[in-house]
Amino acid sequence: MEGTNPVNKKLAAALSGGAVLAMALSACSSGDDNSEKLDAWAKEVCSAVQPQAKKIEAANTAIQKQTSDNSTPQDVQKTDSQAFQDMAEAYKAIGAAVQKAGAPETGDDAKNAEKKQQDAVKELNSLAASYASLQKQVDDLNTKDQAKFADGLKDIATALDKLSTSGSDALKTLEEGDVGKAMAQQESCKSASASPAATTG
Repeated sequence: MEGTNPVNKKLAAALSGGAVLAMALSACSSGDDNSEKLDAWAKEVCSAVQPQAKKIEAANTAIQKQTSDNSTPQDVQKTDSQAFQDMAEAYKAIGAAVQKAGAPETGDDAKNAEKKQQDAVKELNSLAASYASLQKQVDDLNTKDQAKFADGLKDIATALDKLSTSGSDALKTLEEGDVGKAMAQQESCKSASASPAATTG
C-alpha cells in the first residue's frame, strides 16, 4: 500500500506554507499613531479574517491528520476535498471582507490606497479559485488504483507548493506602514497570527 502516505505528507507540508498566507493579513508590527478611521478599518477586516484563518488552519490540520500509513485513498480524497473546499470558501470570504471594508485611509493618496486594496481582493479571489480547482482535481482522482491515485496526489502537491509560495505580494503591500500597525493592534488579528506557527515542520 506504499504510495499515498508519503505524497499526502508532502501535501500537508505544502499546505502549512499556505496557512502562512492567511496570516499575511495579520501584521505583527506595533504602533499607536493611527487615525480612528484606520483603526475602524483594521477592526472590521481583522474581525472578518479571524474565523476564516481558523477555518484554513483546521483544513490544514485535517490534511495533516490524514497522513497515517493506514489512510485509504478514499479517506484521503474525502478529507482533502473538504479541506480544499473550506480553504476556497475562507479565502473568498476574506476577499469579500477586504472589498467591503474599502480602501484603508492612510498617508497614501486615495487612488493608491484603493489600488492596493483592489489588488489584495483580486489576489484573495484568485487563491479561492485555485483551491476550488484543487478540490475538483482531488474529486476526479481514481481511488481504486493506488498508484494512479498517488501520482494524482503528487501533481496536486506540486500545484499546492506553487500556490503557497506565490500570491501574497498584494496582501503584503496592502498592509505596509500604518495599515500594518493598525492591524497589529487588533486583538482578532493578533490571535489569528499567533497559532499557525505550530504547523510548520
